[in-house]
Amino acid sequence: MIVYKGTKDQFQTDVLSNDIENIVLREYKNSTGRSVAQAEINSWRESLLRMSLVLNDSEIPKDSSISIEYHIPQTSKRVDFIIAGEDEYHNENVVVVELKQWSGAELTEKDGIVVTKFRGRDVETAHPSYQAWSYCSLLKNFNETVYEERISLNPCAYLHNYDEDTVIRNSFYDRHLSIAPVFLKNDAGELQKFIKQFIKYGDRKNTMYRIDNGKIKPSKNLADCLSQMLKGNEEFTLIDEQKVIYENAIFLAKKSTAFNKNVFIIEGGPGTGKTVVAINLLVKLTGLGKVTKYVTKNAAPRAVYESKLTGTIKKTEISNLFTGSGAFINKGNNIFDALIVDEAHRLNEKSGMFQNLGENQVKEIIEAAKFSIFFIDEDQRVTLKDIGTKEEIKKWARSYNAQVHTLELSSQFRCNGSDGYLAWLDHALNIRETANPSLDDNDYDFKVIDTPNELRDIIFEKNKEKNKARLVAGYCWNWASKTNSTAMDIIINAQSEAISPPQTDFQMQWNLGSYGNLWIIDPNSVKEVGCIHTCQGLELDYIGVIIGDDLVVRNGQILTDPTARAKTDTSLKGYKSQLLINREETLKKVDLIIKNTYRTLMTRGMKGCYIYCTDKETQEYFRSFCK
Repeated sequence: MIVYKGTKDQFQTDVLSNDIENIVLREYKNSTGRSVAQAEINSWRESLLRMSLVLNDSEIPKDSSISIEYHIPQTSKRVDFIIAGEDEYHNENVVVVELKQWSGAELTEKDGIVVTKFRGRDVETAHPSYQAWSYCSLLKNFNETVYEERISLNPCAYLHNYDEDTVIRNSFYDRHLSIAPVFLKNDAGELQKFIKQFIKYGDRKNTMYRIDNGKIKPSKNLADCLSQMLKGNEEFTLIDEQKVIYENAIFLAKKSTAFNKNVFIIEGGPGTGKTVVAINLLVKLTGLGKVTKYVTKNAAPRAVYESKLTGTIKKTEISNLFTGSGAFINKGNNIFDALIVDEAHRLNEKSGMFQNLGENQVKEIIEAAKFSIFFIDEDQRVTLKDIGTKEEIKKWARSYNAQVHTLELSSQFRCNGSDGYLAWLDHALNIRETANPSLDDNDYDFKVIDTPNELRDIIFEKNKEKNKARLVAGYCWNWASKTNSTAMDIIINAQSEAISPPQTDFQMQWNLGSYGNLWIIDPNSVKEVGCIHTCQGLELDYIGVIIGDDLVVRNGQILTDPTARAKTDTSLKGYKSQLLINREETLKKVDLIIKNTYRTLMTRGMKGCYIYCTDKETQEYFRSFCK
């Protein structure tokens, strides 16, 4: 999506009107239905005036195209300024300009990272050259038009308030500067020359229009690329906060010792790239000779990654890389250089099949490692046993005199890069109040489906494309097929009064039998319904969710009912006895766990989520958001 688009001639006319910031703001509101902070409006005014002066050169054609605030598909990132046209050989070229109003920065010891002022305080951020390059890399990864038609992307950064110093173009950043040069306050002429290298003729082939309307390729699936990553290939581009966190983690890993323990807490919601950063760190730290493991409580992600690596590296090597969260009982102090804990919100107090081993998984991980990294989303705690919170981690870090560092990832890839969908979901599930009470102007494909049979058929059809669509459900049906392979688990009676022609009853089995933890990737497993335990921490293109009677709507309010959960579900095991101790607190925990379960299920799809609710009023409640 492009917020503002026009020719160079039109852009300069709009700048001369002395109203360019309001023109862009109107286009932004028309495109997104939202506004922006005054600081961003002010930055448009100043930065776009400077770009107009740069483009004021007769050799830059009037009919080259200008795009402002281009939203990179499947992310929440926007490119500041783009000029498109043709070079002297009539090859299509796009110049991507990252605009900054910085007046200063500080060096760091971390690759591609600088320190600058943001809202009055010093913050670490990606170097402008790295940022511009990473956005171009994302475009190449996501946009089929760019890749297949060999459109050249040429990144650079323009810091129009920045005087020359020894920081921003320091030789430490040469690798990034060579790919995406930085132009400073006195470099307008040099930026002109850079643009003219690539833009000699206008955008006669409507390059940016074709890119904007081009087919969006699915982002690379982490599990599919893991093998290549472990061979040293860069399969995923880390951008913005991801890059900052990655470099900070490497820095801390290098300096951590038994006498200088460090704990790094990284917060991030669905699709912010927690697992991408975690796997990149596993590869990098292992390559640096650090004894490192990737840790998850949930077995499904480990099983999927191990399956993808089978045949590429030895089984013993795979086992050395991945482990469960209960593997650190009595391991001793500082045995590992680094432990990377993904889905840390799922950590438990006790370990073992009967939850009777060890003392506390958070404690044991911090004890066993010189450096512990915890990727956490407290809104994805889905059982009463989940203890993974920031405070729990900090408590045990203090007990081992470990320094605690915290950073946050913002929304990015999941749900078509739509922060709006994630915020709406929190609002719709009554998890928290947000500024997104509707799904208007949302790029994410969300639908309420009339019947479970229709939902199943849609998912079957979507799965034919790339084996990346699955049906999941809340745990409201007993696991009968565990002891009787022919039994059906999820049976929903057809609501014949609402269906014409009438349908037969819906009947499917749970996933936990035939395919185990590989359910999400086995090509035949689409015939079974998944649950929270086999899909959390993993991603698909499309997800179909059956919302059971444990979550219903009455008069616009979400109500949860733990008694509607299946007897075979252990997520809420023990809640009845806890009710006797502290009824109010226990009910709050149970309510949040049920809501978090559906929030997690409804954010597994990168492109779309389709739902069916067993309760009619609940079905109509969610349908009302789709109008």
